Amino acid sequence: MSVLVTGGAGFIGSNFVLDWLDQCDEPVINLDALTYAGNLENLARLQGDARHTFVRGDIGDAGLVSSLLAEHQPRAVVNFAAESHVDRSIHGPAEFIQTNIVGTFNLLESVRAYWNGLEGEAKAGFRFLHVSTDEVYGSLGKTEPAFTETHRYEPNSPYSASKAASDHLVRAYHHTYGLPVLTTNCSNNYGPYHFPEKLIPLVIHNALAGKPLPIYGDGQQIRDWLYVGDHCSAIRRVLEAGRLGETYNIGGWNEKANLDVVHTLCDILDELAPPATFNLPIASYRSLITYVKDRPGHDRRYAIDASKIQRELGWKPAETFETGIRKTVQWYLNNQAWVRNITSGEYRNWVETQYAVEAVA
Repeated sequence: MSVLVTGGAGFIGSNFVLDWLDQCDEPVINLDALTYAGNLENLARLQGDARHTFVRGDIGDAGLVSSLLAEHQPRAVVNFAAESHVDRSIHGPAEFIQTNIVGTFNLLESVRAYWNGLEGEAKAGFRFLHVSTDEVYGSLGKTEPAFTETHRYEPNSPYSASKAASDHLVRAYHHTYGLPVLTTNCSNNYGPYHFPEKLIPLVIHNALAGKPLPIYGDGQQIRDWLYVGDHCSAIRRVLEAGRLGETYNIGGWNEKANLDVVHTLCDILDELAPPATFNLPIASYRSLITYVKDRPGHDRRYAIDASKIQRELGWKPAETFETGIRKTVQWYLNNQAWVRNITSGEYRNWVETQYAVEAVA
C-alpha cells in the first residue's frame, strides 16, 4: 500500500508528506516539478527514509505518471501540484493555465486509465483527492456569510480561475466516468516551509533584515487563516472517510485583516527577537510597515464555513491563530539557514518587481 502525492516539495505538500510519515509507515511517492516554490530542503529529514520516494517530474507528463502508477500501485493520489500565487498569475497567467488546468486534466486522464485497470477491493478503495482553494468562490462583503461548499464559483484572478477550472474537471470526471474523487477547498495556510513571497513569511523575513513590510492598499483585506498542520490533518481525515464526489471546505475559523496579521507578527517578533538583537535602529518592527499600491482585482474578504467537515467527519482545527502564529514565528527564527538558502536569485528579483521596494539579500 502506498500513496502518490503530487506537488509534495511545495509548502503545503511537503508539510503533508512529513506529517503523513510521522503518523504512519505507509510509503509516499512524491512527484514534484521543483519549480521556484518547490524545495527539496523541506524534505531533508526524510533523506535515506525508504518510505519516501521522490521523483522530479510534471503532472502533465502522462508517460511518467502512468509509469509511476503502474510501478507503485498506489491506493490514493493526493494532488497538491499547482501554481498558487495570485500576483504571479496577474503578471504571467500562462503557467497557471498550463499547470492548473492542462496539468490537472492530464493527471486525471492518467489516473482514470490506472483506476479502470484495477479490480475488486483495490478499485473500490481507490481515491483521488484534489486540493483546492477558497479563492474559487470570489470575494465576500464584510457582513456576508462565509463560503459553504454550495457557494457559487466567482473567481477573480487568473490563479483562482485556473483552480476553479481544475475543480470542475475533477467533478466532471466523477460524474462522467465514476472516478472516486474528493475535493477540499482551504483558506489561507501559514506555517513552516512557506516560500517567502506570501504575506506571513515575507513579513518575518523582511522585519529581521530591517526592510520595509509591504502592505497592499489599506491592509484591510480579510482572510481566514489556517495552520498548515491542521490542513494536513483535515486532508488525512477526508481521504479516510470523505464521501465520494463531495467537496469539503477546510478553514481555521480565524478571520483577520492583513494589517492585523502584520501587527501581530511585529509584536511577537518584538518579544522573541527584539530589533536591538540585529542592531536595527528602531524601537518596534511596526515602524517598518510600508503601504504599497493595491494589486488589480484584489479580493476584499474570504471566509470559510468549515461546519460540514466538522459535522460529517469530526474534524476541527487544533490551533488557534494565536498559537499557530507563535509556532510559525518561532520556526522561522529557528530555521534562518533555510530562509537564507531559499531567498536568493529569482526571489530577490521577484520582490523588487512586485513590491517596488528593495529586496532582502
